[in-house]
Amino acid sequence: MDEQIPVKTSLSELYPADALTTSKKRWKNLISKFQSEFGHNPTFIARCPGRVNIIGEHIDYSLYDALPAGVVADVIIAVASSLAKSNQFAVAISNTNPEKFSSRNLEFKDKDSIDIDAAKHEWTNYFKAGLKGALPLLSKANPDFRQSNLEILVDGTVPTGGGLSSSAAFVCASALSVLYGNGVHSITKRSLTELAIVSERSVGVNSGGMDQSASVCSESGKALHVAFYPQLSVEPVSFPKTDPPLTFMIAQSFVASDKHVTGPVCYNLRVVEVTLAAEYIAAKLGLKLPQDSSSLGRSLRGLQEAYFASNKTNKDFSSESDRVSHMLSLVQEHLSNKNGYDRQEIATTLGISISELEERYMTTFPIHAENFLLNQRATHVYSEALRVHKFITLMKESSPSSSQESETLLKELGDLMNQSQISCREVYDCSCPELDEMCNIAREAGSYGSRLTGAGWGGCTVHLVPKDKVDDIRTAWIDKYYKTKKPDLSQEQRAEAVVVSEPGHGAMIIELQDNSEFLT
Repeated sequence: MDEQIPVKTSLSELYPADALTTSKKRWKNLISKFQSEFGHNPTFIARCPGRVNIIGEHIDYSLYDALPAGVVADVIIAVASSLAKSNQFAVAISNTNPEKFSSRNLEFKDKDSIDIDAAKHEWTNYFKAGLKGALPLLSKANPDFRQSNLEILVDGTVPTGGGLSSSAAFVCASALSVLYGNGVHSITKRSLTELAIVSERSVGVNSGGMDQSASVCSESGKALHVAFYPQLSVEPVSFPKTDPPLTFMIAQSFVASDKHVTGPVCYNLRVVEVTLAAEYIAAKLGLKLPQDSSSLGRSLRGLQEAYFASNKTNKDFSSESDRVSHMLSLVQEHLSNKNGYDRQEIATTLGISISELEERYMTTFPIHAENFLLNQRATHVYSEALRVHKFITLMKESSPSSSQESETLLKELGDLMNQSQISCREVYDCSCPELDEMCNIAREAGSYGSRLTGAGWGGCTVHLVPKDKVDDIRTAWIDKYYKTKKPDLSQEQRAEAVVVSEPGHGAMIIELQDNSEFLT
């Protein structure tokens, strides 16, 4: 992660061959609109992709590993900058879809005056989040730093509310734009990822870090093993060669899932529940949880580390899988009430008042709940962590030499994805009927493994598929889901609903030079 964000001059180094022609047209359109909007060319374009999460859902904010991959869909931001004459600076920001995203002229008295109203769902909040996160890094590098005025034009192909993390792509690209636009041309992947993780929380979401890691650090053709403990790290992982070859299909349910809007009863509530589960078990065991980098500063991973450091068991747990499995048993022992826990019971166990409980865990991101399903949420986290560990081990260590061995491997990987979907649906309560139906249709048509991807409650599904079944599965979705369940979709929406593509590159800067390949 300490390598720098790559700076390129050619789109052929960024997109796969089958997407290059369309991508060039889109980038030319962005540059043309920038010229019309601001009267001159941009100097560079920052690009960050969305991501698909293959397995490891809702466990990054508990500091457990995940396996995402970058996708071709992305956010691109054309930028021109000029040095501000005083500490006051301005950002003129527009979007290539002005009917949906209105232009704004933002003015700031200084770097400390960037206010983001998380209660107001304004598209420029995501840019301001990236801006706010980038400025301290600029000031640290140069105490006499003076912010530049920025002209910004944004274009995105990551569907909003689609489960492919359009918000992380936007925040990462925004922060990258601000840094590069202010003369910082040596930006490490780690610094961009870490500032983007914190930045996105300012728009009202307790993000864990997987989305930003994938958007910044993904490599073409590979999945990305993202680990959060003891510190953030990434490792590209190659897919095993099978016969028939495996591929991943991404399918849109067209059920919008907006973490910002539904956070108090969905995403942010789950973050609070898993944190309270860790605190509750720790209190029962007489353990003090360490402060860590999770969303609320305490985590189920922190509980695991504190437990084994305390020598409360004499058994030998030499492997990570054995340790996580033991944590699952502790959940059943100390969080046995599957009907849930109210605020009074949780506060009493933690030795604090209800008002202290609410102040500590439910103030920064308001929560609308009276009953907290701590057993189920912790059960999902630990069981999903085990599935991720097994999935990655299979990918790294398997080299099938026959079609029979390939079949066995694909079935094992697929079963883990199917188990993940069951847990998301029945234990973590983050699926929805449409996602479940799309997964069932795909499995019946030949998918080895099918599950939701992203936060859930709508958005996209991801499917482990042998390449010779791609057309069958696509046809099944069209006939059994899109035509019957979503008859109002346009022909264009239906055509774009299903994506089959290689994992794509992460964050990148494209310098606009006269001889740039994509401008010819």
